[in-house]
Amino acid sequence: MVPPTTPAPLLAPPLSSTVDVTSPEFRQNRADMLEQLEVIDDLLDQAAAGGGEAAMERMRSRGKMPVRERIAAVLDPDSPFFEVSALAGYDSDYAIGGGMIIGIGVIAGVECVILANDPSVLGGALTPYAMKKWYRAMEMARDNRMPYVSFVESAGADLRVDTEGGGRRANTTHFAETGGLFYELIELSKLRIPTIAVVFGSSTAGGAYQPGLSDYTIVVKEQSKIFLAGPPLVKMAIGEDSDDETLGGAQMHAEISGLGDYFAEDEMDAIRLCREVVSHLNWRKPEPAPDRPGDEPVHDPEELLGLVSRDLRQPVDIRDVLARVVDGSRFEEFKPRYGSTMVCGWAEIHGNLVGILGNNGVIYPRSAEKATHFIQLCNHLDVPLIFFHNVTGYIVGKDFEADGIIKKGSQMLNAVSNSTVPHIAVIIGASYGAGNYGMSGRPFDNRFTLLWPTAKIAVMGPKQIAGVMSIVRRGQAARKGLEFDEEEDAKIVEMVEAVQEQGSLALVATGAVSDDGVIDPRDTRTLLGLCLSVVRNRPIEGARGYGVFRL
Repeated sequence: MVPPTTPAPLLAPPLSSTVDVTSPEFRQNRADMLEQLEVIDDLLDQAAAGGGEAAMERMRSRGKMPVRERIAAVLDPDSPFFEVSALAGYDSDYAIGGGMIIGIGVIAGVECVILANDPSVLGGALTPYAMKKWYRAMEMARDNRMPYVSFVESAGADLRVDTEGGGRRANTTHFAETGGLFYELIELSKLRIPTIAVVFGSSTAGGAYQPGLSDYTIVVKEQSKIFLAGPPLVKMAIGEDSDDETLGGAQMHAEISGLGDYFAEDEMDAIRLCREVVSHLNWRKPEPAPDRPGDEPVHDPEELLGLVSRDLRQPVDIRDVLARVVDGSRFEEFKPRYGSTMVCGWAEIHGNLVGILGNNGVIYPRSAEKATHFIQLCNHLDVPLIFFHNVTGYIVGKDFEADGIIKKGSQMLNAVSNSTVPHIAVIIGASYGAGNYGMSGRPFDNRFTLLWPTAKIAVMGPKQIAGVMSIVRRGQAARKGLEFDEEEDAKIVEMVEAVQEQGSLALVATGAVSDDGVIDPRDTRTLLGLCLSVVRNRPIEGARGYGVFRL
């Protein structure tokens, strides 16, 4: 008998579902979700507008394409672009998007990380949010071993000083941050991950090192301007008179300095050259794609809109989510009768076999024990892990401490930390405290983190935080022999709860670049399929050893 060359399809039966789409609760959840998605769509439109219509027209009048048109032109026809952290800078005094676009797209048949300065926003200056996105772009390239393409047009650091109380200040940390970014860019090349810079305009000071540190540099006639110091600073520093073109123009760098490897006649020619460079990289995935297409879920993904309430105290069975995401709604559940608040099992997404962990409540000792076992199994099988978060944390209380919640919770954290298969997190509801860590949140080095609009991320629930602080104040008053002001305390509790609730929201988290974006629940399956394709750019190998487990 000849052994199979590819894994057999999963034989698990489809999940059943008892979701009542006619119930008032479902209808309300759906209406609330659509309302939140409308807000997100409006913010995405603002991000796409960059520096505004006038700035876009000014670019066009100079023969330049807006940055999103550049990205669209370099991608293979009809291929997707997964934009990451699109709403960076939300709820700040910076433009939404932070003046930079990062994401993953297919160029000449190769999945690449793409970074692009948006010159319509502060001339492409590096805002604090752009810096965070730049780090994230290089992290994606490194962790997933993907070619890194940068579209450079930046005025350098945003060194404006706050004169009107808007929250800005001179960016005194820029020096250290930029140095770290240069180091990461050099590391990519050291790891034999190709780096390509296409310089569309001014690339000054720190921005000049982007092409200088890249493997390949493409310059554009009469547009690229690359120099450590522009004419005004050169005049002030050494008294030398110069102009942009002779000091750092494309022709000079292509013919004299040698910084420009390819000379483009215009922007479309630069994009053509970029595609040609990618085409010669001889880039191949070590992990083959699934040999069969994934079949659609049995249950309608449209119904994902009505599953999660804005009030996260309302329970949701994670199996109902999985039934509308995985191939054929098939799910082979592991230990279904043990540690029932942790749902573990195997499924396929677009033909990719994955291990899934999902929360059906707080994590109990047995839930943590089951999760630990399952994570180890997936590492033995070299199977990627997907974590669906809806958890308020690990259980507390005398009985559970005696039952070893610290020990068994630590085993789960150990398993997550030592796991070497790719991890992807989807936060659909609460992700509080150590529950976020145990479910492989961003601090635990997962490859991608996606949020539903209903996601909330915090140390603990807002009510719990406000209540704990009230108990502490009450204890302090008692120790000092002071009368406790119940009325004043109630006001503080209400204020703290409101502040913590606002700070935990998905939009606030994504604005701080703590994840990869807030998504429409109906896009969950598509984006997971894209992420699973991306992680196959690097060999998928499970851990062969673990740290000490306290048994």
